[in-house]
Amino acid sequence: MQQLPAPPVASGATPPSPTSMSPSPVAASSTRATTSRRQLLASSSGMLLAAGSSIVSTGAGARAAADGGAGGGEGQGLLVRYDGPALVTEAERAASAAVSRRVGEAVGLLELGRELQARGEFPEALASFTRVVAEYADLALSEYARVGRALVLYEIGDRDQSIAEMEDVSIALKGYPEIHAALAAALYADKHAALLAENQFAIATLLDPHYTDLAYVRDTKHWPPSLVDSLHDFITLS
Repeated sequence: MQQLPAPPVASGATPPSPTSMSPSPVAASSTRATTSRRQLLASSSGMLLAAGSSIVSTGAGARAAADGGAGGGEGQGLLVRYDGPALVTEAERAASAAVSRRVGEAVGLLELGRELQARGEFPEALASFTRVVAEYADLALSEYARVGRALVLYEIGDRDQSIAEMEDVSIALKGYPEIHAALAAALYADKHAALLAENQFAIATLLDPHYTDLAYVRDTKHWPPSLVDSLHDFITLS
């Protein structure tokens, strides 16, 4: 291909150098992008350096405050050391052991009274129940010893006293079916209070229908014979 002739140059003029010519739009755009990236990188580096300085400063301050608190300085440390007494003292441990021992003794006497009652040894059973009531009245289980005491009293002691104790325990242990059933039998047979007996027996059988069965109170609950007879009279309205 034939090359085109260069344009004429005026006499004395210097031909334009290729580097002095205006940059193309692509070159200008590339230059602006490079400049922007450099500025962004510089700005980001500055922010990271500032954040790092802040973290270092905060960490150092926290360590200084903690050291000051641990060392008893004026500053308050972030971590507090507990130098108080033990959570459970020896006195508290000894008191807990004493309570556990007393509960064990009371349970043992209560179970002994029930075993003696089941064997028909009513005077001995009465003594065991009475001891629980007298010596361990501060324990809740003493109320169950009062139930046993009232039932045994009905067999060998004063029935009026037995019924009075049944009435008292029926309030303290309201909802305990055995005492309500026993009180119903005694009220009917000894006080001829049929309506009161019906009310007590309704509570007992609502909670435990077994008390309509004479074999249950005789063989499982080990009621004294006289109280079983009174329950029989109530159930049969005899």
